[in-house]
Amino acid sequence: MDEQVPPDVLAVTGASIAVMQAQIPFYGPMAAVRVGLLGDDFIINPTYREVESGDLDLVVAGSPDGVIMVEAGANQLPEQDIIEAIDFGYEAVQDLITAQQEMLKELGIELTVVEPQQVDSELEQFIREHATAPIKEVLSKFDLDKNSRDAALEEIEQNTLVTIEQLPEENPVRLSVAEHSKDLAKTFKKLTKELMRSQIVEEGVRVDGRTLDQVRPVSCRVGILPRRVHGCALFNRGLTQVMSTVTLGTPGDAQTLDDLNPEEEKRYLHHYNFPPFSVGETKPMRSPGRREIGHGALAERALVPVLPPQQDFPYVIRVVSEVLSSNGSTSMGSVCGSTLSLMDAGVPISKPVSGAAMGLIKEGDEVRILTDIQGIEDFLGDMDFKVAGTDSGITALQMDMKITGLSMDIVAKAIEQAKPARIHILEKMLAVLEQPSQDMSPFAPRLLIIKVDPDLIGLIIGPGGKTIKSITEQTGAKVDIEDDGSITVSAVEAERAQRAVKMIQGLTRKLNEGDVYAGRVTRIIPIGAFVELLPGKEGMIHISQLADYRVGKVEDEVAVGDEVVVKVREVDNKGRINLTRLGIHPDEAAAARAAAT
Repeated sequence: MDEQVPPDVLAVTGASIAVMQAQIPFYGPMAAVRVGLLGDDFIINPTYREVESGDLDLVVAGSPDGVIMVEAGANQLPEQDIIEAIDFGYEAVQDLITAQQEMLKELGIELTVVEPQQVDSELEQFIREHATAPIKEVLSKFDLDKNSRDAALEEIEQNTLVTIEQLPEENPVRLSVAEHSKDLAKTFKKLTKELMRSQIVEEGVRVDGRTLDQVRPVSCRVGILPRRVHGCALFNRGLTQVMSTVTLGTPGDAQTLDDLNPEEEKRYLHHYNFPPFSVGETKPMRSPGRREIGHGALAERALVPVLPPQQDFPYVIRVVSEVLSSNGSTSMGSVCGSTLSLMDAGVPISKPVSGAAMGLIKEGDEVRILTDIQGIEDFLGDMDFKVAGTDSGITALQMDMKITGLSMDIVAKAIEQAKPARIHILEKMLAVLEQPSQDMSPFAPRLLIIKVDPDLIGLIIGPGGKTIKSITEQTGAKVDIEDDGSITVSAVEAERAQRAVKMIQGLTRKLNEGDVYAGRVTRIIPIGAFVELLPGKEGMIHISQLADYRVGKVEDEVAVGDEVVVKVREVDNKGRINLTRLGIHPDEAAAARAAAT
């Protein structure tokens, strides 16, 4: 790896070549490229630096039949720009596919294609005769919810099995089911898929009665959990329900990255959980799977473009999206819920983000694009295309295909059709919370940022971390120091953070001759007393400077722990601070005591 260009898209093309050389059954060749945008120009396979400085990070994968996968993060780009970028990327994909075809021809390798296993024709005919009418009836009952519809279809399948089992033992249909037990379920699913798709193509009506471009009912709530949670929101779209919560952390809470990506840490983390109960199942909860990682990454990518710059909002932000109920597009539900939860937490995002999932039914030349697909339309459809963005443009895309390729016309239409759906959902969200809250949770840490000379960092840390540990113990605040001299001080109580800042400023403040301080005597030696002027910074009062008369013993004038007002007499060339109690005006003394409290 050269550590300059991301290797992932190269791996996709390499995998295609390897599979074909191994003559594994494959609908290839296929390839992938990354598209970046610098200024007004699209570029193929940009470097990490070009991706970071540009407004687009788009991966396009395709086959000879068309586009089969799109994944993108964008800086609120208009739909037309995204469409042009996908088209630009697919042209490069076609070049890579042509190169693979030529290579295979030179090597004399032929693609291996395995015909799908056929179900017994008599069994298929029997199921069609007995199950078509009841399946149609269930699919046309638009008032059925997901669970009721699934239960009704399951009952039809079981009734069909009972009917088959009542046939004579020598009946070919009964023998086929006995010999191939899975054929009944396969054929039943195939028939259900055909009937659902034909209803959409021929009648323009979906299983829940919606039109092709209609969004399910949307509702939102914010602040439903105690303020111990820094921000939260509940987002509902149909049966899909997602609760997102926000935790604000200090810079030291950033996630350290130790992988091939040159990025070293993350300050925005989005975690997505899909518990089994969300789909009515019971099973163990183990490590994150493909869905959790992919959906979390998509929601994270959708929100990163609208987050405030670190210098304006130095918090590390963690969002956790919990899927409470699932019936399609939980990732886009996570985007919407997370937007509201960030606003509820007081994170000053530049614009709210919403998202919608688009589907596809393609039968021959007939194409129907579906807005806001639910589970059955994803499961039995040809596409799951998620589009997220603000009212200004797109921030994230992800498209998965179940067919071998889509033309650019269909891709463009799906992107365009998603916009009114996103805006509709966004309006519902803004009706609940129009802008980020001005009040943060009282349990969120308060951050104060100061800048010091990088050369003074060692002084603040102290030998073996002694000084910074002392500051933390005395104030209860957390101190994070960057190499450039940026220091972030955090505490739940703002007073604690302010006290720590004051101590750090005292450590790094340059003392000038004539400055007056109120400090405490820390130790006494025969020739004078040491006074702590500022945290970690001491000076000495010579016995001759303790009073305007002759002092016999230092202890006659001061004791350890006494508060004294002193003036800086000089700072010698070794940095030693010499103090005096002489020549201090009463007003100067009063001001020094006030500053020390």
